Amino acid sequence: MLMLLILGVLLHGVSLSGQEEASPKAEGIPGEPLFNYASIRLPQEHIPFFLHNNRHIATVCKKDSHCPYKKHLENLKYCWGYEKSCKPEFRFGYPLCTYVDVGWTDTLESAQDIFWKQADFGYAGERLEELHVLCQPQEANDSGLVCSRYLQYCRAANLYLDLRNIKRNHDRFKEDFFQSGEIGGHCTLDIPTLMSQGQRKSPLQSWFAELQSYTQLSFRPIEDAKCDVVIEKPTYFMKLDAGVNMYHHFCDFINLYITQHVNNSFSTDVYIVMWDTDGKIRVTILARSTEYRKILNQNELVNALKTVSTLEVRIVDYKYKELGFLDQLRISHNTDIFIGMHGAGLTHLLFLPDWAAVFELYNCGDERCYLDLARLRGVHYLTWRRQNKVFPQDKGHHPTLGEHPKFTNYSFDVEEFMYLVLQAADHVVRHPKWPFKKKHDEL
Repeated sequence: MLMLLILGVLLHGVSLSGQEEASPKAEGIPGEPLFNYASIRLPQEHIPFFLHNNRHIATVCKKDSHCPYKKHLENLKYCWGYEKSCKPEFRFGYPLCTYVDVGWTDTLESAQDIFWKQADFGYAGERLEELHVLCQPQEANDSGLVCSRYLQYCRAANLYLDLRNIKRNHDRFKEDFFQSGEIGGHCTLDIPTLMSQGQRKSPLQSWFAELQSYTQLSFRPIEDAKCDVVIEKPTYFMKLDAGVNMYHHFCDFINLYITQHVNNSFSTDVYIVMWDTDGKIRVTILARSTEYRKILNQNELVNALKTVSTLEVRIVDYKYKELGFLDQLRISHNTDIFIGMHGAGLTHLLFLPDWAAVFELYNCGDERCYLDLARLRGVHYLTWRRQNKVFPQDKGHHPTLGEHPKFTNYSFDVEEFMYLVLQAADHVVRHPKWPFKKKHDEL
């Protein structure tokens, strides 16, 4: 698929254009605000710091009877700390050190300065100072690329991505993911400067591996109709540190927050794309919001799945009022292992890819229903085999039939569950149509 991300793309934390929010209108429509104030997604106490950095919005707010931030207009001296106009006594905060770690520095002042630049708003200030144009637009609607030193943060506009010939593998961050011509823009590229920024070429430190193939294009992707898909909403590309504990997730959130400052935009009306180039097996667990056939230890099973690095796990509940039918189909079609209790939701196996496996977690005594449907569709089917490893909540209680296995809830042995899931995974990776199948070379 050929894609163009316009208005900008945030790579590892830097957003699209300098101002995501709509520009203030010179003359507002009667009865409507002059600015989209809802796009400033900040706590009330942080609004003065934002308005200090965006005096044009403060000016509009002063004239606009709809502005909800008028009470903050008297506090415009307050600032985050990295702005050139920010006086030290009015900045958001500054670290206070009570002792010196001699392994790092020898004075309290130096310790405070190091902390400010490496773990506080001073870090955002340094990145702002480093921003450099690598691909210069020449005309309106041209592309552009601006990055900080070593391409640790980048901001792109009208970014062209050609994904038609991409070959993914089991490397989480493949260094040669893009070839020449597959990523770029219509702008004047400073190739020597771009190629000089590779000193920190490693997956979680830099975007150099992905951007070293950035190409100065001879065509305008939109005007010359080179794109299948045009994405106009601001989009953040982020490389996740690791989804294993709170510490690592905090690293990701901090990167995203710093990016908002570097980009001077706090709108949450954006897309966030988790950049990951490996061919993980996508596992979808179908949750039930009905009274019966719920998976009582679902969280325990999910946590066990997440210990396997080659699995990507998600839980879905196909409620039509909350998830549109096309979205349901999209999820099913992008699933490699589909897991669920016996029930109508398993009909979604019809929309699985050819290499997929459906795991009917427990068939509740109805052995042929989804086994036959999977056979007719041509996808692999498996179900629970060892009855002593499944634990019903009770004997079931149908209002007219009495005891019945379809009318209760279940817990499952985690070890047996993982054994069956890994069997399904083995089927997926061995299937000839599995798109990430490694070629076997006898030599």
